[in-house]
Order: sequence, then structure tokens, then C-alpha cells
Amino acid sequence: MSPRQLSNLLSPEDLRTRLEAETEPRVTFSFYRYAHITEPEVLRDQYYKQWRKLDVFGRVYIATEGINGQVSVPTSNFEAFKALLYAVDFMDGMRINIGIEAEAESFLKLKIKVRPKIVADGLEDETFDVTKRGRHLNATQVNELLDHSETIVVDMRNHYESEVGYFEGAIRPDITNFRDLLPVVEDILANKKDKPIVMYCTGGIRCEKASAYYLHRGFENVCMIDGGIIEYANQCEALGLENKYLGKNFVFDERLGERISEHVVSYCHQCGKPSDRQLDCVNETCHILFVQCEECASAFNDCCSTPCKEFLRLPEVEQAKLKITTVFNGQKYGKALRASMLATGEVSLK
Repeated sequence: MSPRQLSNLLSPEDLRTRLEAETEPRVTFSFYRYAHITEPEVLRDQYYKQWRKLDVFGRVYIATEGINGQVSVPTSNFEAFKALLYAVDFMDGMRINIGIEAEAESFLKLKIKVRPKIVADGLEDETFDVTKRGRHLNATQVNELLDHSETIVVDMRNHYESEVGYFEGAIRPDITNFRDLLPVVEDILANKKDKPIVMYCTGGIRCEKASAYYLHRGFENVCMIDGGIIEYANQCEALGLENKYLGKNFVFDERLGERISEHVVSYCHQCGKPSDRQLDCVNETCHILFVQCEECASAFNDCCSTPCKEFLRLPEVEQAKLKITTVFNGQKYGKALRASMLATGEVSLK
């Protein structure tokens, strides 16, 4: 199969039309595994050729340190997908995290890319082995540890993820990417290396790497929620356990979030009312990710500010001129930056 056949050739409009024409529901799920992969390009080509026949959509990154994916597949093809995934020896039995809102629309096409790392960490320590991770905890064990006063809980996600949902009492640094989070958390916990530490993230991939790193750095009792927030919530529901996670779980696709509990722990950035409705400012030049209640969305036309609202009222010719010189308040955390961070591995799908 030629390189041209190993990539999508349809326009975004055609992709959207194709998805809207589907009549069968899709399952959205994520997976990852840290492993030593000697030929990631070969695995990439193999999976792409197999999965496109099953109408798999999503983003998958493969590196010499492992694989990281978030995809959707028609319900009838789900078991066939798992069989192909598990046919590779080191992938056999790998956990698949079904999304909490698993039938939600999320992806338009399949992208599988080879990256230097599946989660960019900024580390250059060749003695650090990412496969030597901390202890996995199921939901029952998590709840037991959270009831102990000495337990330290750390959110290993970005600040805009933890804004709309978290475990009560968790350390939630105001950090934008994982590579900066690792040293910040290490500094915060520098005098607590003998304490029980429970880390969590969306699906487990970031805290699994972090747990391995902190063990490498001399921490004694590092644990992580097995399967992350997604699996924890699924287990709590299946076993009838108390769900100690409050609010939404941020996800890096068009949904922007899955509701885990009915708690609303964040506030509208414009009026300050309780809200966890995250969206990107509709001003494409800004596109900041922010929290906005329904009332402010109506008043500001889904814009993050009056300047953005007024900008969109201008003729397109005038907008084009102003784009060159105008600096909007949201460029730092907009949709374009998140897409760039995903592409370079600065943030994870989980």
C-alpha cells in the first residue's frame, strides 16, 4: 500500500458529511500501553491498513516507548477491532477505556502517527524506564486510600482539565502541559517521599509515566488510579461504590467533557455563576477555551469577551486587516494550541 493510501484524502466537509450519514452508533474509547517498540513505523502501517477497513476514526500515536490512542468505531466492528489490537503480543489484554458518554460524536477520520514519545515529558534521563511504574489501584482501593488522612492526591492533568472536575483535596497545579507539571509536582512533594501518593489523570497514561518517574527519583509509595478517571467512574457504577470524583472529566475531542457526577465545581469566566460548560470562543482569531454559562453564551454570542463579540460584527475584509495587529486575550489556550500540543505530544489524549 502506498503512503498516499495510508492517510486520509477527504476534505473536512466530506468527512463531516460521511459521519452524519452513518446510521449505526459508534463506541468511543481510549487505550495505551508503555512498551519497548523497536519498529513503530511498521506497527503504524499495519494498524492503519487493518483499522481503516473497520471504519475506525480517531488519533493514535506510536513511539519506541509505547502506544496511545483515542478512537471511535461502529458498534458492530468493536470486537473485530479488539481482536486486531490484541493480535500484537505486547498489546494482548491491554485495557480499553470505554468513554462515559461512549456514543458521543468525537472524531471524523483516522490518524496514526509515529512520535518521539507518546507523552512528551521533557526528560533526557536515559536511566529512567517508563515501564517500571507505580502500583495500580482499583476503585475500591482508591476510595479506601482517599479516606486516610495521610494520603496525598495529585491531579496530573492540565489546569483547564482540573478546573471542571477533580477529587476533593487533590493537589492541582496551575500548569498548562505535562512536561512542566513533572518538576513542579516533584518540588511540592519533595519532603513527602515516604507518604502514600495517589495520582490520577483522564485514562491513566500520564500518571503511569509520572509514577515511574517519581519512583526513579526516590519516592517510596507511589500509586495511580488504574485506567484513570474513566475506569474509576465505570467501576464505581458497576460495583455500586461512592463516586468521589466531583464534576466533569475533560476530554481532548469535540465533546470537551464527560459528566462523571452532577457536581458543578467551576464558574462562568464572565459572570461568576456556577457552570462547567467549556467551549472555544467562536472568534477563530481568539479561540480561547473557557467556561461560559448559557446566559452569557446568549449575551456574548458564544464569545469570550465583548472585544471578540464586536470583532465578529465587522465585515470580513476589516477582520482580515485587524487579525494582523490585534492580540486577543485567548490565544494562549485556544483550540489551535491544543491541537498543536496534541500533535507534538505536549499533552496526552488521556
